[in-house]
Amino acid sequence: MKSKILIALVLLLVIIQFFTIDKTNPPAQVDKDFITISNPPAELASMIKNSCYDCHSNQTKYPWYSNVAPVSWLLKNHIDDGRKHLNFSTWSEYDLKKKDRKLDECVEMIQSGDMPMKPYVFYALRSHFK
Repeated sequence: MKSKILIALVLLLVIIQFFTIDKTNPPAQVDKDFITISNPPAELASMIKNSCYDCHSNQTKYPWYSNVAPVSWLLKNHIDDGRKHLNFSTWSEYDLKKKDRKLDECVEMIQSGDMPMKPYVFYALRSHFK
């Protein structure tokens, strides 16, 4: 009985690999981007790009595990949700009040430890030191 369950689980894991996520990034226009518009110091720009842009811009670089379901589905959901809440690639489309609110929210999320998400930090650090 246990071997049948194990075979069914392995088969299910193989089958779900055929349900891939769409990794197409929406077009990113440099003139609308946060870093282009705000022109932060290079060190800060690099930190924002490395820590935030994969989920909060149209310049996502998908990691290797984005090819493995069901992890890929969760990752895609996080990216879609991140872009919905804050998209640095469309920064110029926010009015001044919204920009201020988004920056305040960024500070709050970072100070509270909610951002960047823990699994992402682990992967980013691991990739950085390779």
